[in-house]
Amino acid sequence: MKPINLNQARKTKTRAEAKAKADENAIRFGRTKAQKVLEATQDRQASDRLAQLKFEDD
Repeated sequence: MKPINLNQARKTKTRAEAKAKADENAIRFGRTKAQKVLEATQDRQASDRLAQLKFEDD
């Protein structure tokens, strides 16, 4: 049986966990600039539309 360097094993495990978390965050939060602009435009249009439909009591 070959001995295992525990420090190396620990660091390898930590790197793998960090990589997995980074990949997950990239999927969750990663958007291109075009996607961000499109979403902001759609949000603004929806907000404007709701403001137009708002019923105001005088």
